[in-house]
Amino acid sequence: MTHLKRNLETSPDAASGPPRTLVERAYLGLRHDVVCGKLAPGERLRVEHLKDQYEVGAGTLREALSLLVSDALVTSEGQRGFRVAPISLADLEDVTNTRVMLETEALRQSIRHGDAQWEAALVHSYERLTHTEVDLAEGGSDLWERRNKAFHEALIAGFDSAWSKYLLSILYRHAERYRHINWRLTAAHSSGRDVHREHEDIFRAAIARQDARAALALEVHIRLTHDIVNRQEKLV
Repeated sequence: MTHLKRNLETSPDAASGPPRTLVERAYLGLRHDVVCGKLAPGERLRVEHLKDQYEVGAGTLREALSLLVSDALVTSEGQRGFRVAPISLADLEDVTNTRVMLETEALRQSIRHGDAQWEAALVHSYERLTHTEVDLAEGGSDLWERRNKAFHEALIAGFDSAWSKYLLSILYRHAERYRHINWRLTAAHSSGRDVHREHEDIFRAAIARQDARAALALEVHIRLTHDIVNRQEKLV
């Protein structure tokens, strides 16, 4: 087992149940608040204020913020502390293009090499996501995000590349930030988007082992958030 695989298996995303350490708890709380926009892009992160909010000591909070720097969700300003990473249309385009490049190839390889266990796990994750979309009829909930992420992870699980999965896990969180902006924009401007149908198209092509068709459906799905935000020509 490689060093990277060990890191992935012990990362906060891999943990089941409650956080195992105070650093992990603070990291997950901060990450959630950055991604959903509660901590705004460019906002100064003052340790002396946040340590009480997240109920940890200053040293623990700094460790958590350093992990977020590694995820590129927070920037470090040396002696001046930390800030939430900025957002921009150029960054959204870069995140989108890089994710398309990596994730569509990972999906092709997963379809080609995935076994019966991969197929069963994909069916399970798709059914759980579908139930969430039907029952809640609501994008942006924490439950939907967890199941959406699980579905995307299941799609590429048949590809034995720890680096691809690690890089895509980071890109997913950045894409999630922009999805929250997308939901705010489309609350006032109808997009006509059917996310469940997008997921269905990807799933059906993947389960039929149609790698080119699945990759194209996935690319369309990933790019739609960029296109909706870009059409509004604003991020806030």
